[in-house]
Amino acid sequence: MFFSPSAQDERNSVVYNSLTMDSKTLNVLEYPKIIERLAAFCDFSASMDLARSLEPTNSYDLALARLAETTEARRLLSVQDAGIGAAHDIRPQADLAARGGVLDPQGLMDVKSTLISCRDLKKTFEKKTDEYPRLAQIAFGLPDTHGLVDAITRIVSERGEVLDSASPKLADIRRNLRTAHDRLMSKLQKYVTDSRTVSMLQDAIITQRDGRYVIPLRAEFKGKIKSIVHDQSSSGATLFVEPLPIVEANNQIRELQLAERDEERRILAELSAQIGEHATELKYGVENLAVLDLAFAKAKYAEELKASEPVLHQMDHGSSRTGKDTPVNHPPSSINLLHARHPLLDPQTVVPTDFDPRPGTRAVVITGPNTGGKTVTLKTIGLLVLMVQSGLHVPAQSGSELPCFDSVYADIGDEQSIEQSLSTFSGHITNIIRILKKADSRSLVILDELGAGTDPQEGAALARAILAHLLERGITSLVATHYPELKTFAHSTEGVVNASLEFDIKTLRPTYKLTIGLPGRSNALLIAQRLGLDEKLVTAARAEVNPADLRADKLLDDIRKERNRTSREREKLEKARARLEAQTRELEGRLEKIEDERRETIAKARAEGELEVAVLKRNIESLKSQLRKAHQPLDAIKAIEQKMEKIEEKVEAPVERRRTADDGQRSSMVGGQSSLRLGDKVAVVSIGREGVVTALSANDAEVQIGSLRVRARLTDLVRRGQDMRDEKPETGEKKRVTSNETSSTRRSSPAASPGIELNLRGKLVDEGLDELERYLERAFSAGLLFVRIIHGKGTGRMREAVRNALKDSPYVSSFEEPKENEGGAGVTVAIIAKG
Repeated sequence: MFFSPSAQDERNSVVYNSLTMDSKTLNVLEYPKIIERLAAFCDFSASMDLARSLEPTNSYDLALARLAETTEARRLLSVQDAGIGAAHDIRPQADLAARGGVLDPQGLMDVKSTLISCRDLKKTFEKKTDEYPRLAQIAFGLPDTHGLVDAITRIVSERGEVLDSASPKLADIRRNLRTAHDRLMSKLQKYVTDSRTVSMLQDAIITQRDGRYVIPLRAEFKGKIKSIVHDQSSSGATLFVEPLPIVEANNQIRELQLAERDEERRILAELSAQIGEHATELKYGVENLAVLDLAFAKAKYAEELKASEPVLHQMDHGSSRTGKDTPVNHPPSSINLLHARHPLLDPQTVVPTDFDPRPGTRAVVITGPNTGGKTVTLKTIGLLVLMVQSGLHVPAQSGSELPCFDSVYADIGDEQSIEQSLSTFSGHITNIIRILKKADSRSLVILDELGAGTDPQEGAALARAILAHLLERGITSLVATHYPELKTFAHSTEGVVNASLEFDIKTLRPTYKLTIGLPGRSNALLIAQRLGLDEKLVTAARAEVNPADLRADKLLDDIRKERNRTSREREKLEKARARLEAQTRELEGRLEKIEDERRETIAKARAEGELEVAVLKRNIESLKSQLRKAHQPLDAIKAIEQKMEKIEEKVEAPVERRRTADDGQRSSMVGGQSSLRLGDKVAVVSIGREGVVTALSANDAEVQIGSLRVRARLTDLVRRGQDMRDEKPETGEKKRVTSNETSSTRRSSPAASPGIELNLRGKLVDEGLDELERYLERAFSAGLLFVRIIHGKGTGRMREAVRNALKDSPYVSSFEEPKENEGGAGVTVAIIAKG
C-alpha cells in the first residue's frame, strides 16, 4: 500500500500508548503544554492533529525510530530549507471526489499544491536515502501525481478560475458570450449617451439586477421608455429597467452563462472523478505528509530549545506487566542528565540541573528549603522522560542518558478537593494508592513532599514505609521531602542516594543547584539569625537541638564547601584545557595553510620551469635539424642536452609535504605489503591508469599520469611490480584486484570505472544531461577523483546546461574550466564528491 511503516507506527502507537501512559501524570508534568508548542511548528492541520495526539510510547524500538526521525530532520534542516511547502489536508476533497462529488476550483488547487509538495519531497529524498533513511522511508509513501498536477494546471488558473482552454466547447461558449456581451453593451450605451434618453436617467450608467443588464430610469419618466422593471431604489425615485429592444440580447447572454456553468461543472466533474480514482492513495499520502511534517516540527522545536538527542536505554526486564513484581537483583538503567533545563522555563534565567546518581541507584531522596527548586527538578526529570519517549530531543547536554520506561506516575502539587471532601493529605494518599496498584519495576514514580500534610512523626513513618515498598518492588523512584528520617534512610539503604538543593546563606536565596550524594540542611536557625531574630532566642533554640545533629550539619557544611571548591577548580582546568586545545587546533591549521601555500608556490614555479624546458627542447630539436641539413657536427648540442636533462630532473623533482610533530609516518601501507614512497610507480585502480607518486600526505597521494597530475586516495593505489602482480591483462585492460585478494587494510573494490572523460559533443541538451547524470553516478560509485566533460564551445548552450547540472549534482563537490591548452571553454573538469 502507499502508507509508510513510520506513519503506520504513529497510528498504532496512539492505541498502544493509551494503555500505559497515565493521563493524570501527563497533565501534572505539563506534557500537554509541550505538545501545544510542538503543534505550533507544524505547517498544516493534519500534522497539527497528529502532534496533538502524540503520546509517549513504551516501545523502545518505536521511541528510537521517533528520535531518529527528529535527528535526521534536524540534520537536513541544518543544510537546506525543507518542508511540506503549500500542502493542505486534502482528505475531505479526496472523500468527496471518491463519492462522485464535484470539487470546486479552490479544492482542485489545494490538491495540486499538495501533490507538488509530495513530488518535491520525494525528489529530495530519492538521492539521499543513505543519509536520511527514516525520512526517505516516509517520503516513499507519498502519492505519485498520476498526471493530476498537469490536468489541474491545464484546467484551472492560478487565480482559481476555469481556463478557456479547458475544453473546445467552453472556449466556444465564452467566445460567443463575449461577442453577445459586447453587442448588448453597444445597444445599452445608446440609451446612456443619446440626448433624448439621457435626461430621463438618474445616472448615465449600466448596471445589473438579478443577472440582467439594466439602466436607472427616473420614476417620473416611467413608460417613456418601453421596458421591463426589475427593481427600484429604496426611495422609489429610481427604477431599474430593461428596455424591450435588449431583452433578447439579455436572454442570449443568460443562456450562454448557463451553458458556461454547465460546461465548467462537466469539466470539474471529470477532473474530480480522476482524483476520486486515487482517493485512497491521496488520503494515505496526507497521513505520511503529516508524519514528515511532524518530524520537521520536532526538529524546529529542538532547535528553539537548543536541545540534544539523549542516549535511550532499554529497561531491564525485572517484572511482568501484570503488576506482580519479582525481586530485582541486577542494576537498573540509570537516569543521567547533564545541564538539563525545564523546557517551559525561560532558557536565559533557568539554572541547568545535573542529575547523575551512581550506577545501581533505584531511588533518589531530594531535600532542601521551600522554593528551592525541588518540585521543578522533579518535573524536569519526569517531563524529559516523557519527551524522549515521544521522539523529542531534550534540553540537556549531549551525552545525557535515559531509560525507556513502561509508564510514568507522578504525585505533585496540592491534591485538596472540596467536592470530594478530601484534605491535602487525603488527596495525596489517594493518588499514591492508585500509583502503587499500577506501577511495576519498569515504571518511574515521582513523589513530591511524600508524607506531608499530617503529623510529622506519622508522616515520616508513612513516607519511609512507602519508599521501602517501592524499593522492594524494584521501582525507580524520585522523592522530595523535608523529613530528616528519610535522609537517614537514604544514607543507610543500598540503592538509595540523598540529593539536595543548595541555599546561599549570605543572600538568603536558593541557588537551584542540585548536589547528588549530600542531604539538604534546613538552615532555619541561620536564616532566622540573619533576618534579625534576637540572638538569645537563636542561642536558646540551638541548645534544644541535639548536639549530634549540629555536628552533622557542620560536617555537611564543610563537605559541601570542599566539594564546591573542587568543582570550581575542575571548571578552571576544563576551561584551560579547552583553550589549549583551541590554540593547538588554530596553530595546526595555520601550519597546514602555510605548507599548502609553500607547495602551491613551488608547484607553480615547477610548472613554469616545465614549460621553459619544453620550449628549450623544441628549440634544440629545431637547431639539430638545421645542423643536420648543414652537415655540421652535433657535439656542442649534446653537451647542452646533458645540462638540460639535469635541469629537467630538478624541475620534475616531487614536492614533498613537510612533516610535523603530529604527522607521524606519512608513508602508508598499500596492498598490505610495503610502504609507498615518493617516486614509486603505481596504478590508480579506479581509473585504470599508471603514474608516478610525486607527493604524499596522510590519506592520499599526488600521482603524475603523463602530463596530468591527480590526487588519489592511498587505498586506491597499487604499486607496480609488487601488488599489481595479482592483476593479469585482459583485452588491453587491467583486472581490478578484489577485496579478497588484498589485505584487510585495503577497501573493497569500487564499481567499474566509466573512464575519466565524457564526450557530449553533437548531442541535444536534454539527451546530454541524462547521459551526464548517469555518468556522474557511475563515476562516484567507482571512486573517481575527477572527470572531464567535453561539451565543445559552439553556442554555449550545452556548456551552460552542463555547469548548471554540476552545481546541483550531489556527486560533484566543485568544477572548473581547464587551461586553454587542455580544452579551455570546451571542457569542464568536475571534482567528484567524497563518498
